[in-house]
Amino acid sequence: MDKKVGGASGAADVQQHVDMRVSCRASTVVWYAAFVSISAIGLATRLYQLDVPAHVCWDETHFGKFANWYINRTFFFDVHPPLGKMLIGMSGFLSGYDGSFAFVNPGDEYGATPYLGMRFFCCLMGASVIPLVFLIVWELTLSVGAATLSSTLVICDIASLTISRFILLDPILMSFILLSTYCCLKFVSLRHRAFHATWWFWMTATGVSLACALGVKFVGLFIVLFVGLNTVADLWHLLGDLRNSMTTVIQHLLARVVCLIAVPALVYVSFYAVHFHLLKKSGFNTEGYFSSAFQSQLEGNPLNNASMPEYLAYGALVTIKNYRTGGLYLHSHWSLYPKGVGAQQGQITSYFFKDDNNKWLIKEIDKEPSSGNQSMDAVKLVRNGDLVRLEHWITKRNLHSHKIPAPITKRQYQVTGYGMNGTGDANDYWRVEVVGERPGAPVRSVVSKLRFIHTNAHCALQSHRKQYPKWGFEQLEVTCNPVIHAKNTLWNIEENFFPRLPNISVRVYAPRFWEKLLESHSVMFQGNAGLKPKEHESVQSRPWMWPLNIKGQYFCGKEPRILLLGNPVVWWLNLVVLFVFPAWYLVEQVMEARGWEEAANVKDLKHRRFAALWWLHLAWAFNYVPFWTMTRILYYHHYLPASLFSCMMTGVFLDCILQCLQLYFQKRLPGVSAVFHCSLGLVLAGLANSFRLFMPLSYGVTGPKSTEAGSLMYGRKWLDSWDF
Repeated sequence: MDKKVGGASGAADVQQHVDMRVSCRASTVVWYAAFVSISAIGLATRLYQLDVPAHVCWDETHFGKFANWYINRTFFFDVHPPLGKMLIGMSGFLSGYDGSFAFVNPGDEYGATPYLGMRFFCCLMGASVIPLVFLIVWELTLSVGAATLSSTLVICDIASLTISRFILLDPILMSFILLSTYCCLKFVSLRHRAFHATWWFWMTATGVSLACALGVKFVGLFIVLFVGLNTVADLWHLLGDLRNSMTTVIQHLLARVVCLIAVPALVYVSFYAVHFHLLKKSGFNTEGYFSSAFQSQLEGNPLNNASMPEYLAYGALVTIKNYRTGGLYLHSHWSLYPKGVGAQQGQITSYFFKDDNNKWLIKEIDKEPSSGNQSMDAVKLVRNGDLVRLEHWITKRNLHSHKIPAPITKRQYQVTGYGMNGTGDANDYWRVEVVGERPGAPVRSVVSKLRFIHTNAHCALQSHRKQYPKWGFEQLEVTCNPVIHAKNTLWNIEENFFPRLPNISVRVYAPRFWEKLLESHSVMFQGNAGLKPKEHESVQSRPWMWPLNIKGQYFCGKEPRILLLGNPVVWWLNLVVLFVFPAWYLVEQVMEARGWEEAANVKDLKHRRFAALWWLHLAWAFNYVPFWTMTRILYYHHYLPASLFSCMMTGVFLDCILQCLQLYFQKRLPGVSAVFHCSLGLVLAGLANSFRLFMPLSYGVTGPKSTEAGSLMYGRKWLDSWDF
């Protein structure tokens, strides 16, 4: 790793670094002119026709809804952490949006809805990427040319442009990822001023930025790991420098623990404190993913300030929830299992929405419960070890199992709804086991951990994360597992309606903040893992496709049509550099090992540029390679953070080539400096032209398709796999 970036090797390196900065101050005017121009152009390209299209595009359906729920203080479940969604909600609130637009389907017209405030905020975050790219490359190379080329590549990238113009998390995520990178570089560049105020500021800013990146999406973890690796390398160099005492090294270690671990953790947790404080109301029906105790704190939830019997009695009408974090409700409906899928009896599933199909009547195996609140029969509690029947309230079928393989998990048994009006057979009998309680202990609402063990098949009722096909409405499989004590065989009684017993408040079971935090993360992780590719879903893609720019992603098929596609000139140039640079580096190493003589200034230039290129190559890999290990559904936009580092690599690479040629020929050809600047201008002009060719994909295409004469994109469909 470059000494400038990875750690100090001596006073000479530090002094050289300082001298270079001093010498660069002579070009302050050029630097500011380039920085301001690049930033202004980037902002202008992102803001241009921001109100077009004036209808909902792609995932605006989700993140617009999330803004609604924050504005209306309504709790909801999502697989991403809350920061980005809270910022979108805040931008909508500050711009006069009242959270009333439905955001139902892509293509829905906004009409008079003030949606531009949210788009404008996301656009600003996306536009901030461009000056951050400039600053990062400047920190790595101290070259205005490299910084200008890199930021121009990002400006001209149509994918980066498109993703920045809509109500999405991605522009916010990319901004925080690059802000973390820049703060890290600034902090490391101040190693010669360790423990000064500016050193502390940039290290703390790094930690806060990392927390923000992770607080938008969990893939922000990739930049956390990358900064962590750089921190370890920096500490290793400090430890290896014998001029540093162990006391100094320990002080550096503790400073990093505080600023890069403790501060980010505190900031990250604070996002959830705000999140829980804001979302007080029940409304959208996704709180079913959370435990009964969690739900009891939501205003309007049936469990909030609810009164229900503490104990479970025969004749009670109940809902039964799987006890694992993110567990769903035991559910049935009128539909039968299809022919060829076990017995053609009623389907039993687990389901996260609360409705009447989740309700079950608790019955003795040999007796029907008395009807009416004034029954003279004594109340009989359900106890540990009792045999019970569970009758579905809507269909009047009993919960039933038999030794027929389950539809998906073939090693377990099928669970069905069987019988009519509560009449069935002996395969409807289940033994109640209360975990951790003595035999005969009564079953308690909410808190008792229950197993329902089938008396004939000797198996336990289990909820799975596997989805039924469309015939099962893509709800989750429920089976009877012969491994009785397997995980996910635990259940609890959530709602308990039995007017003949006194009620107690459920709020006594409410979790503490840390319990809510851990449960939220567990539910989010399960939700992410459950995002599997679906049949015939055309917008999904795989990581190998992304650098090749093989396939785009429609944001909206309604005119004006928007397609998320990388600028092929930029992306294919990036791809070439990703492979050519390591080959060039290897050739240089071989030549150096064989004693190849090279001018000192050229050698020094290559050394500094190669160090920056390797650093950027590693950052690209950290933000791209992990996706190869994921089984969840993936989309084209997942590559965009990595593509930013790839653009920076290409800018540094091209600048290195042009600078080396200038240094090589400066004594051989008069006026070579003018040639250098002309070459740089030609590269920039070529990029601008490629932007002109493909920008309609971002700003909106109307009229004929690309195969028809008169289309804006006629003749520009370079690959058959591009669908525009």
